[in-house]
Amino acid sequence: MAKETKQEPQAPEDEELEELADLPDEEEAEIEETVAEQAPVEEQPEPEEEEEKAKPKKKKKDEDIVEERFYTIPLQRALVRPPKKRAPRAIQLIKAFINRHMKVATQVSEEEEEEELSRLIISEEVNEKIWGKGIEKPPRRIKVRATKDKDGNVTVYLAEN
Repeated sequence: MAKETKQEPQAPEDEELEELADLPDEEEAEIEETVAEQAPVEEQPEPEEEEEKAKPKKKKKDEDIVEERFYTIPLQRALVRPPKKRAPRAIQLIKAFINRHMKVATQVSEEEEEEELSRLIISEEVNEKIWGKGIEKPPRRIKVRATKDKDGNVTVYLAEN
């Protein structure tokens, strides 16, 4: 029993390259150009270009910050409340403190009705720090970093020690 071996058809590029050996130099160059044009070229952005694209986002974030302040906010007054209302009271005290010190616009004048109000945003880190020991035992004081952007929005972060 003789085994028949089947040869797989060669890729068109291989056939064209074999034909190039028989052609004169000028025709070879023309065919190579057409093959190069037909072959899909995957352009990958250079690492420098990716870094440049990433940098404007970071710069934009830095440019948006108009003002940055560090505060130690006293939260003893939260302990005056009943035990099950102390952590929510601590959050209220943080909001009141930041509104007072960062001058967050809470009242709307007739001219500003069309514009959006500035917002006070408390980060998850601060929230977790307040609620870390439960509703009954918030910390006595907390160190925060408050940043104001050019839209007037104030974001409160936990201060890095």
